[in-house]
Amino acid sequence: MASINERSASEMFQGQALLYRHLYAFIDSMCLKWIVELRIPDIIHNHAKPITLPELVSILQIPPTKVGQVQSLMRYLSHNGFFERVRIHENFEEKEAYALTAASELLVKSSDLSLAPMVDDSQISNLALRDCKLVFEGLESIVDVGGGTGTTATIISQAFPNLKCIVFDRPQVVHNLSGTNNLAFVGGDMFSSIPKADAVLLKWILHNWSDKDCVKILKNCKEAISTNGKKGKVIIIDVVINENQDQHEVTELKLLMDVNMACVNGKERSEEEWMKLFKEAGFQGHKISLLTGYLSLIEIYP
Repeated sequence: MASINERSASEMFQGQALLYRHLYAFIDSMCLKWIVELRIPDIIHNHAKPITLPELVSILQIPPTKVGQVQSLMRYLSHNGFFERVRIHENFEEKEAYALTAASELLVKSSDLSLAPMVDDSQISNLALRDCKLVFEGLESIVDVGGGTGTTATIISQAFPNLKCIVFDRPQVVHNLSGTNNLAFVGGDMFSSIPKADAVLLKWILHNWSDKDCVKILKNCKEAISTNGKKGKVIIIDVVINENQDQHEVTELKLLMDVNMACVNGKERSEEEWMKLFKEAGFQGHKISLLTGYLSLIEIYP
């Protein structure tokens, strides 16, 4: 390994650029905050075509002295994939304009899939889960552990009307919530016991907990799906770190989330780490499928 005195000037400049990139990383979240507050994705969406900088500034009612700042913001976010810089022709003149990308379309507040209130992908993963029909094939009942107010369970119950869905969460969370013909709310503690069902769903639950706590939860899940000699399955929606196969950006996101989860004594796990938990909890087999860009669907069997 070369010492600092043995490295070339090019290597040192690359190292400096990497350090500066991470020192200024906080600007990424600030830029997202600014475009959501200024409703720039909505403005471009309502414009119904790519928008030029003067048109955008006019709608934003930005003082002339701030035009340069808006240009810098749009240029940076375009470079990072939030907007697309395109060339348009108006009045026999070629101009640069900004169009929405898949990322910024998710920030349009009028969209059913808008993530603007809290830039996360809960709605997208819920829709992806609805389309995983084979996962629910043959099931008569499912318990959504830590299901909150029933967002995920509602989507599942509507997609599979013959499937009995139970949302299981703390009593104070599900108190006074009303169910439907195939959706019910039950209060309790997942560390004590879990209602019986053919399957148990754990969506974004286990990454909040230590390995020891996860094993306890999984053992209770195993007991819940094993009744009268019949064995069901546990369905886990969570991150699976795979540095060897994932794209660099996906791995970077997963590892960043892992650092974030460490703040609450949780963690994101590799397949090997997941398998260790499953084995300790008494499960015999598992299957991993990609659900969204960085979330996986794991099925485990007793």
